[in-house]
Amino acid sequence: MATTFYVKPETTAERKEFYGRMDQKNTAPLWEALARLVTPEPQTKCVPVMWRYNELRPLLMEAGRLITAKEAERRVMVLENPGIRGVSQITQSLYAGLQLVLPGEVTSTHRHIASALRFVVEGKGAYTAVDGEKTTMHPGDFILTPSWTYHDHGNHSGEPVVWMDGLDVPIVNMFDTSFAEHHPDGTQAMTRPEGDALARFGTNLLPLEYKPASLTAPVFNYPYSRSREALEVAFRNGPVDPCHGVKMQYVNPATGGAPMPTIGAFLQLLPKGFSGRPYRSTDATIYCAVEGQGTCHIGAESFNWGTHDIFVVPSWCPVRHEVQGEAVLFSFSDRPAQRALGLWREQTPCA
Repeated sequence: MATTFYVKPETTAERKEFYGRMDQKNTAPLWEALARLVTPEPQTKCVPVMWRYNELRPLLMEAGRLITAKEAERRVMVLENPGIRGVSQITQSLYAGLQLVLPGEVTSTHRHIASALRFVVEGKGAYTAVDGEKTTMHPGDFILTPSWTYHDHGNHSGEPVVWMDGLDVPIVNMFDTSFAEHHPDGTQAMTRPEGDALARFGTNLLPLEYKPASLTAPVFNYPYSRSREALEVAFRNGPVDPCHGVKMQYVNPATGGAPMPTIGAFLQLLPKGFSGRPYRSTDATIYCAVEGQGTCHIGAESFNWGTHDIFVVPSWCPVRHEVQGEAVLFSFSDRPAQRALGLWREQTPCA
């Protein structure tokens, strides 16, 4: 527990009366709030929490019966951190939810300033379309819908498809910069064949003299089959990090930076029998189990997770991973935003 860095001065009757007169002028004494505003270490309201997918899935399917995708705009079950309920946030800076698209459904086309990621949890054969190009979704795929790009989803398969959404809505709203609109035609037209972006930007090649139009990756589907193979090769060739196992970060192939300016995403393999050392960083992180099962020790709490379960590690909270068999974890956080502002810190190992 962090100690208090600033000591609040004694409150006397005279001072209290003075503060009342200040309040009438929309002012306040800094010395009364300094200990709360400037802390020696991060003091987040977010708490460690885990959502078991087998408990959420029935609720999500019930939502599919109760409301259509058209009525809901997006049929999503928001994952709210218990420490900050009511604000539709999983951490102080990020939103997350589970989205369901049933067979035969097509969502409306819209765009918004918030950047979004999709991590496919269950089902295959659905698609996301981004600025005129569709990409078919498979379990484990990491998919982007960049800021201010028209996008929609559809499911032409015979099974429900569920993915985890992650958006920087809290960051956008903190700056009061939110804009959103529907496509003027209702649904966007497909103007490029599927796989075009991946071919142009995802094969260690770029169009001649290509100049990025934004900080977001021009490729918007990172297939799990490729990412999983990269993890396996990295594991075989070593080394295995004592805190993270084999952890890799998704990148913008045009810049080498994060896939989105505000959100970073990661994939890590925890080898059979791995017992990691504790680690902490200032970016609160959302994890989704892709393969296997294990135990995550977050601060003083421990969570036994299985495939598809989701858990949160708050800012500057020590985390340690343990597995018996091999496992894979996907995660995302606001690390790129923190790094851009010079705020990000880590401690490895932290004990």
